[in-house]
Amino acid sequence: MRRPRGEPGPRAPRPTEGATCAGPGESCRGSPSPNSMLRVLLSAQTSPARLSGLLLIPPVQPCCLGPSKWGDRPVGGGPSAGPVQGLQRLLEQAKSPGELLRWLGQNPSKVRAHHYSVALRRLGQLLGSRPRPPPVEQVTLQDLSQLIIRNCPSFDIHTIHVCLHLAVLLGFPSDGPLVCALEQERRLRLPPKPPPPLQPLLRGGQGLEAALSCPRFLRYPRQHLISSLAEARPEELTPHVMVLLAQHLARHRLREPQLLEAIAHFLVVQETQLSSKVVQKLVLPFGRLNYLPLEQQFMPCLERILAREAGVAPLATVNILMSLCQLRCLPFRALHFVFSPGFINYISGTPHALIVRRYLSLLDTAVELELPGYRGPRLPRRQQVPIFPQPLITDRARCKYSHKDIVAEGLRQLLGEEKYRQDLTVPPGYCTDFLLCASSSGAVLPVRTQDPFLPYPPRSCPQGQAASSATTRDPAQRVVLVLRERWHFCRDGRVLLGSRALRERHLGLMGYQLLPLPFEELESQRGLPQLKSYLRQKLQALGLRWGPEGG
Repeated sequence: MRRPRGEPGPRAPRPTEGATCAGPGESCRGSPSPNSMLRVLLSAQTSPARLSGLLLIPPVQPCCLGPSKWGDRPVGGGPSAGPVQGLQRLLEQAKSPGELLRWLGQNPSKVRAHHYSVALRRLGQLLGSRPRPPPVEQVTLQDLSQLIIRNCPSFDIHTIHVCLHLAVLLGFPSDGPLVCALEQERRLRLPPKPPPPLQPLLRGGQGLEAALSCPRFLRYPRQHLISSLAEARPEELTPHVMVLLAQHLARHRLREPQLLEAIAHFLVVQETQLSSKVVQKLVLPFGRLNYLPLEQQFMPCLERILAREAGVAPLATVNILMSLCQLRCLPFRALHFVFSPGFINYISGTPHALIVRRYLSLLDTAVELELPGYRGPRLPRRQQVPIFPQPLITDRARCKYSHKDIVAEGLRQLLGEEKYRQDLTVPPGYCTDFLLCASSSGAVLPVRTQDPFLPYPPRSCPQGQAASSATTRDPAQRVVLVLRERWHFCRDGRVLLGSRALRERHLGLMGYQLLPLPFEELESQRGLPQLKSYLRQKLQALGLRWGPEGG
């Protein structure tokens, strides 16, 4: 992980209560950027107070982006009156730190608790302005700190959290008067509990490890901080930290190429030191995010690890192969091992037997459809189970956000209830969103009177022979309408997740004609009549036709 080259020129010290900000033409280290958060987490000594200041609340928008939600409303003070709201506008438009201090000091009766967080935010904007941040007199910073310290006993807990977060990002030291006063007020608001054991200072990568393990960090994506981690040096990141990063990327669908390449490089460099149980966690985001790294030794390294430890950790071995299956990079030697009678008999008596058999069934499907040159052992038919017989857990959890119900109603009114099937599982076990049957001429047929399944394994027919003849009742086409919801993509909204891409790829190889319905197009439809028109155009573009169109 190489640090990108910065612009030449010195960098000024961070602003503290007793320091002066950078002069004209210099950048200020106190601006609340992702890099400043990374420097805090990787600093030689990071205190729990500073760590809690960074991660205690959801991330505040960077100061250079303008006012955010914390400064747009009074906190804990009810509806804002005219003069109070006017003072907030004056603070947000202040041209210098001195002007900020003047607005706060001139009319003390109009100042509310949330105005101090607005002032800190505006200070960050001024310090982070380019190309000429205004100089800050040390007396100004001291006076602003004293104002906040004097009034923080009247702050509510939310305002304390915001001010603490901003103070840390602006570079105020964790042992200075401002952060200490805010931290003390925060502790006073907490319910009493037994004193915790003494916490040693977190050194180097330990601060980063603690941050990545924080429950709030696990819940919120923190993409701006994750992106900056690619600037860290390899010696600052331990295997445990890399595992936490990989899990965070996979959990939040963050497709960060630079960081994924760093994980791949780390895996190659540390190959001899990593067990297969660690490797399966490092490989997880590559398959889930549908990202094949550019690191040339990535696949050879994994093949050596699988050959070395396949018999030691069977479940980890299958998990690694699942990730590689999503990337279409299945090593033959590892497949020979997991399909061997000895391995299959071994896993049959383990607590994970069902999930491993499901994974092996998917791997066998991939071999059938994608590896025509494979001549090794296969999963016995009696051991095969349906791969994904139901809608995936993510779809069930987000069903209230799905377009499936309105698409189903549109198809019902457009085609009639007998002309489509919803959530039908086709061999070898893929659940389809909507399935239509059509004749060789393109006429949509009643699904319940037809065999909706294509044969599996697929039957290859001589070139030029029709898929069906006029003497049979089998339809010539099976059309699968594929909903591509927002959560089926990586967070960038452009690349399908590995599991989704794998399902579509396999359905296509089995002979089903896919009709994707992207979430952007579905969200642009206003009402059922417009959606029916959209579906009609989509189906007609495939050459499909039906009787008197309903609705």
